[in-house]
Amino acid sequence: MELKRVVVTGLGALTPIGNNVPALWDALVKGVSGAGPITRFDASKFRCRIASELKGFNALDFFDKKEMRLLDGYSMYGLVTVDEAMRDAGFADSIDVNRDRFGVIWGSGMGGVQSLQDELMAYALTDGTPRFSPYWVPKVITDICAGQIAIRYGLRGPNYSTVAACATSAIAISDAFNLIRLGKVDAMVAGGSECAIIQAGIGGFGNMRALSTRNDDPQTASRPFDKDRDGFVLGEGSAALILEELEHAKARGAHIYAEVTGTGLSADAYHITASHPEGLGTISVMRQAVEESGMALSDVDHINTHGTSTPIGDISEPKAIVGLFGDHAYKMAINSTKSMTGHLLGAAGAVEAIATILTIKNGIVPPTINHFTDDPQIPALDFTFNKAQRREVNFALSNAFGFGGHNVCLAFRKY
Repeated sequence: MELKRVVVTGLGALTPIGNNVPALWDALVKGVSGAGPITRFDASKFRCRIASELKGFNALDFFDKKEMRLLDGYSMYGLVTVDEAMRDAGFADSIDVNRDRFGVIWGSGMGGVQSLQDELMAYALTDGTPRFSPYWVPKVITDICAGQIAIRYGLRGPNYSTVAACATSAIAISDAFNLIRLGKVDAMVAGGSECAIIQAGIGGFGNMRALSTRNDDPQTASRPFDKDRDGFVLGEGSAALILEELEHAKARGAHIYAEVTGTGLSADAYHITASHPEGLGTISVMRQAVEESGMALSDVDHINTHGTSTPIGDISEPKAIVGLFGDHAYKMAINSTKSMTGHLLGAAGAVEAIATILTIKNGIVPPTINHFTDDPQIPALDFTFNKAQRREVNFALSNAFGFGGHNVCLAFRKY
């Protein structure tokens, strides 16, 4: 069968460095850090007392109090970014398309964990009498945001959630791409959201030694590929993309940001939290994405890495890049935007997909900030350290990996 071409026509973002796509891009180019002391709760007894929180976000600007009783934070974040993406794609006033062929794939690594924690903490203070909210289950389940999005816009196409830890929203984009190119749908909402800066989130990741403890200097705590990196900075937020079949987008005169040309999926089958030391799964997904795009390895201009600022992961990914691309690895512009946004867990892949798309569109590679000392264990690639780089980018990859050994790579090409 003839596969359809897939393009991106709408973007939405809510991140620690910008509450919409233009603000996010401006901060990325300027190298702004979103990290700071935790303000949501008293973190004084925690190993990690810093995070990349949203700033200036007030849910009451988007929802009334009755609606907020029905929604966990991760669903609120998702609905806000989908609204931006739908308006950006030209669906602000009406959705004059076949809604049976317009679906939603929305992911979250943790789901409604904030509501889960709040309800259990409240129950623990009772005499054992069950006083659980009737809204608790539909607030907590990880698929509910996809359902809420479909209900809001009347989208009756495929609807489900992906869950693969920090690879979650990139897999949602991959699945949406495949549904469109197979001709099953005309358009899809894809992305993910996360709201896990809570006691259980900070405590759990902190006691795994996954989080940075640079508590006295939070803005430089996320240091991908730096010798003195000591873990990631937990972030929160959401990102949404509208994917469309090319002819469908052209017929309605939609603005096209970029073309999605290929994806790769794999498992490390190695360890529950650590990446494979030689990056075997990473090599596999990047090769798949390039080959499916019909491109050569030498055509890749840029890679937005997973780059979390963890001791092991930041070694294995560059090793995999050199292992696959050889000498060409040193000619590409490589970065980690997590140095600025922090790690948005299940939403990270979609945020970084947007960053990659805008890199192609604008010809600017955002920096990897907070680099102070080279690590001799990491190949000396062009990591775009500390300053944005003007460069023509025609074909780029975005990597996302998750606990459990889940790997995904998305390939985007200039349209």
